[in-house]
Amino acid sequence: MSATELLASVQAELAPRDRENRLVPLITAGEAPRSVFATIAAEELRIVRSDWRSCLTLAARSEEPAVREFFADLAAGERLALGKLPALAAAAGLDDAALDAYEPQAGCQAYPAYFAWLALNGEPSDVVIALYSNFAAWGSYCAAITGAMREQYGFDDEACAFFDFFATPAPGADEQAAAAVQTGLDAGRGDREARRYARLFQSYELMFWNTLADQPG
Repeated sequence: MSATELLASVQAELAPRDRENRLVPLITAGEAPRSVFATIAAEELRIVRSDWRSCLTLAARSEEPAVREFFADLAAGERLALGKLPALAAAAGLDDAALDAYEPQAGCQAYPAYFAWLALNGEPSDVVIALYSNFAAWGSYCAAITGAMREQYGFDDEACAFFDFFATPAPGADEQAAAAVQTGLDAGRGDREARRYARLFQSYELMFWNTLADQPG
């Protein structure tokens, strides 16, 4: 099995559960409270900072150049995304004092906590498979949200920039991920752990959205 085939196989295994996200349909219908965007901004400020460090850690641990480049580029993306969150927070009504006072929710922070664990314990090429396999769902969620933010909630382009950033895959991302995964295949590593990581990533991703869907309006 080639790297491209492996990535497609793992994504196909995960795809049926992508529809278990209960918040995005509420947002696209305009039925989620506007306050949910403030919560997303406050949670994501912590998540993105953590994920940025996790990507840098994995880049430092990676012995293969293709894997190192994959995580280094992801880290650069997280840095750019972090810079777009203050506008979302402000548009949603959060000032610096409110952000400092906000208490993060366990269901929202489980994903970055697991990513941080993988950054220390996972085989980097396996983590590539797990992350990439969840990119399609994350991108589709972001595309749906950013459209609804404008059409249903009246947010401007600056407030939508965080979700806009992730709504479209970066050019060459597919090829870069395949090259990184191929190094693991060439080294004779199997895909069992990678599939396990991917399944858990998906579960924690869904936990993030559904925790927000369940909070009082």
